[in-house]
Amino acid sequence: MGNPKAFLTIPRKEAGYRPINDRIHDFGEVEQTLNTKDRQEQASRCMDCGVPFCHWACPLGNKDPEWNDALYHGDWEKAYKILKKTNDFPEFTGRICPALCEKACVLYHTTGEAVTNRENECAIAERAFLEGYVTIEHPERNGKKVAVIGAGPAGLAVANQLNYRGYEVTVFEKNEAAGGLLRYGIPNFKLNKKIIDRRINVMEQEGVTFRYNETVDNDVIQQLSQQYDAVVIATGTPTARDLKVPGRELKGVHLALELLSQQNRVLAGMEFSKDERVTAKGKNVLVIGGGDTGSDCIGTAHRQGAKSVTQIEIMPKPPVGHNDKTPWPYWPVILKTTSSHEEGCERRWNINTLEFLGKDGKLTGVKVQPIDWKPNPEGGRPIMVEAGDVEVIKAEIVFLAMGFLKPDHQQYPDNVFVCGDAANGASLVVRAIASGRKTAEAIDKFIMHNS
Repeated sequence: MGNPKAFLTIPRKEAGYRPINDRIHDFGEVEQTLNTKDRQEQASRCMDCGVPFCHWACPLGNKDPEWNDALYHGDWEKAYKILKKTNDFPEFTGRICPALCEKACVLYHTTGEAVTNRENECAIAERAFLEGYVTIEHPERNGKKVAVIGAGPAGLAVANQLNYRGYEVTVFEKNEAAGGLLRYGIPNFKLNKKIIDRRINVMEQEGVTFRYNETVDNDVIQQLSQQYDAVVIATGTPTARDLKVPGRELKGVHLALELLSQQNRVLAGMEFSKDERVTAKGKNVLVIGGGDTGSDCIGTAHRQGAKSVTQIEIMPKPPVGHNDKTPWPYWPVILKTTSSHEEGCERRWNINTLEFLGKDGKLTGVKVQPIDWKPNPEGGRPIMVEAGDVEVIKAEIVFLAMGFLKPDHQQYPDNVFVCGDAANGASLVVRAIASGRKTAEAIDKFIMHNS
């Protein structure tokens, strides 16, 4: 490292967000960027640890110390080349990854101020596109064909890796554009969709074929397995976890993706009728679910002009800063405050939803009750107990953001592979990309062995 003591003299500095009163009026990305000098100084804080836990924590095995060192020395091209070896899409993860590497950083465990790996990664990727380090490659073809079903992060990673290995790759996507939840689940204020389009354009120029608006069922999978040397199922977790309580049928109760996907389509130019439009404008909003999807609903509701926003979570409120129950090397379960929360939201924990209330078929409120959790004497999941009086939260619109169900799969032919969330259940984008890369390697070995 050029400055082995930088971590002692240079504090962690994040780019931060655009001012609240500015950002809530549009869907532009909320995160700002540092200037080049500050960004290189942040990279210099990496200590090049003898045992860098960031390697271990990152599902992709990113070599953070190596590209941080290149970045610190101003060699952006070298930094990108190192990053590209392990990560197909650093422009995605640099924006939306929870940065497992940072919670594993030695500086985080000693000073509480990890190296800004995620922001550094994004800066490297953007400089690479800006200065032309992202070049179009034309791999020599090996005469083999692979079909990929699903153009989310896992499917895109499989396609990208197999294309580089010389396979002719065709991606089948049920929607009108590629990206999966990157495009239809994550709001534009976190990931501008031009970023996805830019990468898809590169992949198309390099030889990957995309076929949109094509739904592939099990019968078609069987057909494709005979037409292609291998088939990859990367369809994610399409079924959201629902809340079957009385009043679920009322107008105004929506799954989170009904809001998020439609809003992203509206921003892309698609039109919806007044009856089809899912909007929080002028309404009291209740978000059920305390995770990132719930947070995305909050930010979207603000930008649509919500009257008020409340978020409830059935689990207890996590501690701030440190959690004795999740020590290293576990992921620290601590209170997370997102940019959307900062924009205004009442947050409540240990709240159970009992019933949706309405009038003339329209939602007017939600009956809830405070609860608590006590240990299960037989082990396993704790037991929920009442801990307060039933109350009604006023709401004209509700968004259910309680996660997704892991899909079941039938028995497929030997040349059909399942990867990403479709195989493992809902998880992180970075894990989906990692799964896609591993699946591509497995397919390559399978086809070469059977050729």
